[in-house]
Amino acid sequence: MKNQIIILLFFFCLVGCKQETSINKTQKENKGTIAQKAMVVSARKEASEIGVKILKLGGNAFDAMMATEMALAVTYPYAGNLGGGGFLVYRLADGTKGALDYREKAPLAAYKDMYLDEEGNVIKNLSTVGSMAVGVPGTIAGIFEAQRRFGKLDVKTVLQPVIELAQNGFVVTNKQAKRFSEYDSIFSAVNKKQILFNKTIKAGDTIKNLALANTLQRISEHGRDEFYKGETAKMLVSFLEAKGSSITLEDLEKYEAKWRNPVSFEYDDLTITSMSPPSSGGICLGQIMKMIEPFDLNDYGHNSLKTIQVLVEAEKRAYADRSYYLGDPDFVDIPTKTLLSDVYLEGRMANFSFKEPTPSDTLSHGYIVGYESDETTHYSIVDQFGNAIAVTTTLNGAYGSKLYAEELGFFLNNEMDDFSSKPGVPNYYGLIGAEANSIAPEKRMLSAMTPTIVEKEGELYMTLGTPGGSTIITSVLQTIINVHEFGFSMQSAVDAPRFHHQWLPDEIRMEPNSFNIDLIKALEALGYSINLKRSPVIGKVDAILVLDDGTLEGGADHRGDDTAVGF
Repeated sequence: MKNQIIILLFFFCLVGCKQETSINKTQKENKGTIAQKAMVVSARKEASEIGVKILKLGGNAFDAMMATEMALAVTYPYAGNLGGGGFLVYRLADGTKGALDYREKAPLAAYKDMYLDEEGNVIKNLSTVGSMAVGVPGTIAGIFEAQRRFGKLDVKTVLQPVIELAQNGFVVTNKQAKRFSEYDSIFSAVNKKQILFNKTIKAGDTIKNLALANTLQRISEHGRDEFYKGETAKMLVSFLEAKGSSITLEDLEKYEAKWRNPVSFEYDDLTITSMSPPSSGGICLGQIMKMIEPFDLNDYGHNSLKTIQVLVEAEKRAYADRSYYLGDPDFVDIPTKTLLSDVYLEGRMANFSFKEPTPSDTLSHGYIVGYESDETTHYSIVDQFGNAIAVTTTLNGAYGSKLYAEELGFFLNNEMDDFSSKPGVPNYYGLIGAEANSIAPEKRMLSAMTPTIVEKEGELYMTLGTPGGSTIITSVLQTIINVHEFGFSMQSAVDAPRFHHQWLPDEIRMEPNSFNIDLIKALEALGYSINLKRSPVIGKVDAILVLDDGTLEGGADHRGDDTAVGF
């Protein structure tokens, strides 16, 4: 028995000592696309190229935002959208920072128990598929509001290359063709017919979306109100009503994007600015990073046993707090200052031990005295004027509600599932919610989107974000520390294997075929449950790093068709 204990201790030391468990020195220094002045990194090459084209015409990051987002709606209907919403975090050249919330809202007819049956149980699929899943879209309001406030070009100039892209078509990639085939049956079931995107489409085919081109042309000519009050609004509401949705013209007319104060916190010599509620991203990211800051991750090693333990245990505690405290700040009081305070977070980690995991069923939210999507897409832009933006936008699930407005050329979101249909019952991503995120008319549903800008010693250092539903926050976290703690290039930081814990279920999700088997066994021996199947892809990070000489390095995630383009 004594010998067995000695062998076990030696095993833990072997896998727990400082080591680069998943990436060698060459991989660590692998550089991405380098640009001298400006860069766009997004989920599709065409979108990045159009964003750069607008910059070359004299536009800035906010003009490029409008063009890139709409180009993603054309070429990446999986998550790019007119029928969804998103968040923007920005840093102007003079250091001014801010955030824009264009998250979808619940329609006026929404009510707390709308997805429950007579016995109080959640009705399967009602909040995820079809017309009842759709929230009031915010994307058009968001891109117009950002461009109105900060952009330099006229809207027609910005949207013209996107309209031409929709008219002339885009080439389908292998990954895209596979997704069209995979979702074909549910597209047909929801829409009662075959739609533009279907299993007959093969890689290399060109798709022209003339209906979307016409929609964009009307928006280009008549502006933001075309989507919320004009012909497009009427067509959209008529379509939704016919499908059983409760969204009305009044819902569209009342929608407004909202400027917010972002969440900002310090980590070593970095200042990190991320999205505030109704996104949980900034607060959760801040909690995790402040909880792990006292630990010497660099000494433990990248993706080593001890590093993973520290991150996982901090993640558990942050996600437990997320489920209880966070929601739409226009409806609930969120104790942001306390949740990010050193004293509170020290208390949260007080029972952490390297000897064993803290079981999730023993963790609840932290107690405060006097309590006052996988299928998303992200793009990062740095322009030639020194402005930087991080934007995450989504339909929530893949192709949202799967409901396709054929005459308009786009999918509708299924964001209503991001509310707590019933407190304590997991949503599509397995996230547990509480009363703070219950359904109410005109309320914005909680999100995990984490568009983030990082400064180092007061200067722009990184802009980044990712899709990934519940894994968004942890993917952004690991990318930042890969660069800051472990000295990775931006591309290597993005490429590195990722893992995730979200409190419940009590398991570490790890990208398959990416981690040392001895490391996995060591985690299991300590009592951690490992899931290598739940998330074959964890995030698709698109990021830009400002190098020491002032040039830009793009990190475009190999897990998708993501591409960095710069000049």
